[in-house]
Order: sequence, then structure tokens, then C-alpha cells
Amino acid sequence: MKWDAVIEQKTTELGRYLVGKSRRLDFSEPSPTLDRGDGPELRGKILGLSSLEARRIGIGKSTLHYLRRKANSERSFRVYGKVRKRLVNVA
Repeated sequence: MKWDAVIEQKTTELGRYLVGKSRRLDFSEPSPTLDRGDGPELRGKILGLSSLEARRIGIGKSTLHYLRRKANSERSFRVYGKVRKRLVNVA
């Protein structure tokens, strides 16, 4: 979360508390949990997938290109649900 979003959320909570719509007031700093869906096993599957295998399981050339490019990077990336199911089901 960006700080401006946190400040906006906390001011909304303060407003609700002052008006009486909320009984609780919490000014603690939020600590988000990060769940990454692009772990090393998924990255390995993507990088080890050949074009023929990808075509066989229903992943197009452009999608495979995108996934390979993102899997080579260290940054987090998104794998959409249908594609993730196809990748997980690959032996």
C-alpha cells in the first residue's frame, strides 16, 4: 500500500469513529502480507516449456513469450487463472 492510500483509509476510519458509525479506532500501521504466485517451481516450468508443449496444452506463442520474458526477470509477475491451471497440470 502507498502511504497516501493508508492515510486516506485512516482518515476515513477516524471520520466513521467521530460520527459514531464505528466503535473502534485503530491508528496502527498496516502490515500487509505478500502472497506471490510466481514461485521458483512455476518459473522453472515456464522456462522449461517448449513451444510444442505449450501449444499442446493450449498456450499461445505470445503468451509463452510474455511468460518467458517475465520468468527470466526477478520481479513478480501475474499468471492468469486459465494459464496457471494449464501450467500446473503439465507433468
